[in-house]
Amino acid sequence: MKFLKNSTNLFVSVFSAAMLLFIFSAFIHSDDIFADKEKDGWVSLFNGEDLSGWVIPEGDGGHWKVLDGVIDYDARSQAPDSKDLWTEEEYDDFKLRIDWRIKETPFINENVPIILPDGTHKLDENGEVIRMAVPDSDSGIYLRGQPKAQVNIWTWPIGSGEVYGYRVDPNMPPEVVAAVTPKINADNHIGEWNTFEITMRGEYLTVVLNGHTVIQGAHLPGVAESGPIGLQHHGHKVDGEWASSPSLVQFKNIYIKEL
Repeated sequence: MKFLKNSTNLFVSVFSAAMLLFIFSAFIHSDDIFADKEKDGWVSLFNGEDLSGWVIPEGDGGHWKVLDGVIDYDARSQAPDSKDLWTEEEYDDFKLRIDWRIKETPFINENVPIILPDGTHKLDENGEVIRMAVPDSDSGIYLRGQPKAQVNIWTWPIGSGEVYGYRVDPNMPPEVVAAVTPKINADNHIGEWNTFEITMRGEYLTVVLNGHTVIQGAHLPGVAESGPIGLQHHGHKVDGEWASSPSLVQFKNIYIKEL
């Protein structure tokens, strides 16, 4: 029995040492990844401590904040004008890597259309748009200072990555509308982290979501040549209840590489 007890203690000691070594190695590997990003021309846009380098909406009231090392937003900015969060710097051609997650979906959006692969809406036998009810939160990444050039974050069945402003613009040709429509829904579950890698080169956009290319070389006619990057505010309350899809979101690991 004494031999078994000593063997058990030895096993526990060895196992504990192995776990400590694994955890230590993971931290070292993580540091190496961030160091490699900086060596390869990637620049961090968020330091994990405060909103340095970002323009907080005037009168926001502390609703855009840093919480546990991530940018946290509760969709309740008190700013009288724009409630979005923008970078201080402007960018033209770039790759942007950003982790994001939807925290919760307390609002039921009853007007979500079925979006077809060509970007148009599915119609019923009377030619009316078919709509469904979906638990929804809504945000996005604004490119070059333009809300129209927005890479969507939401819970619609079409998936995140869509460029809504171009898809619904009746002046856009069919090939543009189809190109800004996600090819697959690559979103993780609500509450889980997702990763965008967004490439803007000239007037052309590519979006990779969680390792899947959802937008490939989409043309954005008339997009600005340069501008800041924005994190979108969305939603409002009426009588204490959400009346539109709120941007209950978090962001972290934000890196940019100019091309």
